[in-house]
Amino acid sequence: MRAIDPASAGGPDVLEPVERPVPRPEEGEVLIRVAAAGVNRPDVLQRQGGYPPPPGAPSIPGLEVAGTVVAVGEGVVDVMLGQPVCALVAGGGYAEYCVAPAGQCLPVPECLSMVQAAAMPETLFTVWTNLFERGFAGDGDTVLVHGGTSGIGTMAIALGNLFGLTVIVTAGSDAKCKAALDLGAAHAINYREQDFVEVVRDLTGGRGVQVVLDMVGGDYLPRNLKCLGEDGRHVSIAVQRGTEATIPIFDIMRRRLTLTGSTLRPRDAQFKSMVADELAHHVWPHVEQGLLAPVIDACFPLAAAADGHRRMEAGDHVGKIVLTID
Repeated sequence: MRAIDPASAGGPDVLEPVERPVPRPEEGEVLIRVAAAGVNRPDVLQRQGGYPPPPGAPSIPGLEVAGTVVAVGEGVVDVMLGQPVCALVAGGGYAEYCVAPAGQCLPVPECLSMVQAAAMPETLFTVWTNLFERGFAGDGDTVLVHGGTSGIGTMAIALGNLFGLTVIVTAGSDAKCKAALDLGAAHAINYREQDFVEVVRDLTGGRGVQVVLDMVGGDYLPRNLKCLGEDGRHVSIAVQRGTEATIPIFDIMRRRLTLTGSTLRPRDAQFKSMVADELAHHVWPHVEQGLLAPVIDACFPLAAAADGHRRMEAGDHVGKIVLTID
């Protein structure tokens, strides 16, 4: 099969198509003929040598795919054969075939294209587990989401609107702020021109937000804490500005704040399958009714994966970047 499997770390140019054996599904797995694969920030970090695959995962990048099940491993019901699915995987998505745990697959409804389906799992699993489960966001809450036009940000806006949240986002330009507002954000703050701490304080009448979903880290963390109201929850999902921060411990105690976070890729198949089951019950009915779909920024053929990474690194995208496999 054709795949993107760079022999060494480097720039986008290392993402050249190569030939690799078609993987075989083990117990509890399915083999998917891939139609499309999502591009995510961890793929870029892996290519650069900063985020190696977890033990047992393929060296081929790609954390989400959509396609057709063409083989099943032991213990998987044959009814999955021939079914269109999208799946969260620990790696292997940038290829013509990919194995996935059966429990991490979701059916692709007729209202979704394969490109749209491939752009769903990584952001959907991430936002659900962090904003709603770890952050306990609920109907009527106001939340602050950094990176409002990223794949995570656009999914957070969409899910927030479905589940009764008021979503405030930050973005790096007026154009991106407008895009976020057009997608349903209640407010969008241009962090290059405004102090988001002051704006959040004004927008909430000084009360603060209930949850901050942060992919920035570093010196943003103490600023984020200033945006939280009493009993607020801060959820870290990435550390683009650094892995360390100085925080006001007594203020955390006084206002009963909670600091938490998670990484999804290293979690085991049992956990991810549990999340998939929750999504199937609580979120997927909205997908099947056409009420939830990802924002697609751009598509590139598998052979042009380097261009997809360049697009992501440029920071101009709004929504998801997807690779298509002919």
